[in-house]
Amino acid sequence: MGLFNWFTQEVAIDLGTANTLIIHNDKVVVDEPSIVAFDRTTNKVIAIGRQAMQMEGKTHDNIRTVRPLRDGVIADFTAAEALIRGMVKLVNNGKSWFFPSLRMVVCIPSGITEVEKRAVRDSAEIAGAKEVYLIHEPMAAAVGIGIDVEEPVGNMIIDIGGGTTEIAVIALSGIVCDQSIRVAGDNFDSDIVQYIRRQHNIMIGDRTAEKIKIEVGAALPELSDPPADFAVQGRDLMTGIPKQITVSYTEIAHCLDKSISKIEEAILKALEITPPELSADIYQTGIYLTGGGALLRGLDKRIQAKTKLPVHVAEDPLRAVVRGTGIALKNIGRFKFLMQ
Repeated sequence: MGLFNWFTQEVAIDLGTANTLIIHNDKVVVDEPSIVAFDRTTNKVIAIGRQAMQMEGKTHDNIRTVRPLRDGVIADFTAAEALIRGMVKLVNNGKSWFFPSLRMVVCIPSGITEVEKRAVRDSAEIAGAKEVYLIHEPMAAAVGIGIDVEEPVGNMIIDIGGGTTEIAVIALSGIVCDQSIRVAGDNFDSDIVQYIRRQHNIMIGDRTAEKIKIEVGAALPELSDPPADFAVQGRDLMTGIPKQITVSYTEIAHCLDKSISKIEEAILKALEITPPELSADIYQTGIYLTGGGALLRGLDKRIQAKTKLPVHVAEDPLRAVVRGTGIALKNIGRFKFLMQ
């Protein structure tokens, strides 16, 4: 067994729609966008992660960029396998002369079907994993922000990722009730693209939309410390000539309003179906926000106003899920909620 351990590498993977993170030996060793670039003629992988991200929207006929995950689940099986395989290679910086057998813990959305679950497991196995364990994202997020999930106390976690928003009430190391909706960061991006097109007659790409969201994205039209206006370049739809405009955070707050309302509805729905004893706990502990969407300015204040409950944003919310997955990896024997 000792020899086997020496040949086994343990990795925890947060396979996200937007970003893939890997923890190995308690350190985040890979934090890259979930995107793969293929050569169309040979179908070989040209680049993954950040390098492929820079190609997105700028490719010629011979290169295609693929995002293997849509709405938190695998949409393109071969690309997902190439992504996992490439990311795991990055763990050793490509130095290793043999490919060790892998023990993987991968996190999945809580509203996932059996078929989608199977796709994640198969991709991981084809990419070289001997043992694959699955963990639900809200569970991993709760562990990652330091909540003791084994206690008989209710905690509400909202994980706003790229493809899905996971809302779950957790107690006794299990998910009591959950809502998983496919409104998240990607929807915010497409809202911004459509708004800029409608309002300013300018066509922008997804990467630019994401940049706008990060720089001036907001959930409330009035903020106490507003970000500076942001210059956006795109193609003018009237003349076809590249053009620059500036957008302010209030504009973005208005255009994201509908999507955020959908998330609020789902939160209220989850609170409605929560057992009364756990509702009492949530009144005390409040709501925890994780995932990239938690970084949207004023979102915590907006949810707080809607639910009248205290809302806490996790520190480093982007890495909460992968940290929790890493802790689960170390406690494979102890945590009962890991699915084989």
